[in-house]
Amino acid sequence: MSRACDVCGKGIQFGNKVSHAHNVSHRVWNPNLQRVHVVVGGTAKTLRVCTRCLRTGLVNKKARKPGKAKAATA
Repeated sequence: MSRACDVCGKGIQFGNKVSHAHNVSHRVWNPNLQRVHVVVGGTAKTLRVCTRCLRTGLVNKKARKPGKAKAATA
């Protein structure tokens, strides 16, 4: 399973962690991906979308069915 956004294609980035003493070690920056139920072409699908695409409105979330709402517990 790839660590990339299905909408914009943002993926992992590689670089170095550099300490104050300039000790260098490799590190990875992963995108913040969320599983989202969306409607694509009239059909419902589950996509892995980064939070930037969710926040800017590039993805229209699938509406929940009325009977599927979670019951509130008091």
